[in-house]
Amino acid sequence: MRSVTYSMGASLDGYIVGPDGGFDWTEPDPDVFRFWIEDIRQVGVHLMGRRLYETMLYWETADQDPSIDAAGLEWIGLWNPLPKVVFSTTLSQVEGNARLASGSVAEEIERLRAEPGEGEIAIGGATLAAEAAAADLIDEYRIMVHPVLVGGGTPFFPRHERRADLELVETRTFNSRTVLLRYRVAR
Repeated sequence: MRSVTYSMGASLDGYIVGPDGGFDWTEPDPDVFRFWIEDIRQVGVHLMGRRLYETMLYWETADQDPSIDAAGLEWIGLWNPLPKVVFSTTLSQVEGNARLASGSVAEEIERLRAEPGEGEIAIGGATLAAEAAAADLIDEYRIMVHPVLVGGGTPFFPRHERRADLELVETRTFNSRTVLLRYRVAR
């Protein structure tokens, strides 16, 4: 069965977006960006909320940006063809290789797990991940912890999430002092 992973960058105090809505502190250095490139190679489909979708729309035309380097082009080559499912109550259409979700996150994951396909089912976005976690659908958490305290905002983990026992799978420290924490849900 395809595993479901939740991966995002977070501040040391646990936020994916600061109180001002900013997340410029998650800008990856080349070492961290290389990790994300290798990570996306394992993904078969990416589920995301509207805000993450709108943020990632940049990559749909980024290849036209003359300042894009080789790593950026490599990311574009992996990200753009990747199937994406967008959960939104306000969008009526999406661009690129994306479609609007037709059901709840649980229904979409169930459907994707039943279909033939390879690669992980990745979730991006705290609100969407909270729904999947509440339904016990997340198999692995990948947190890229950035060396900053932002003091509030959107938390990586919702405050009302149920208990989940975790097994440490990997830790890695990058040149930028950013630390990857990978935990598998103990079942």
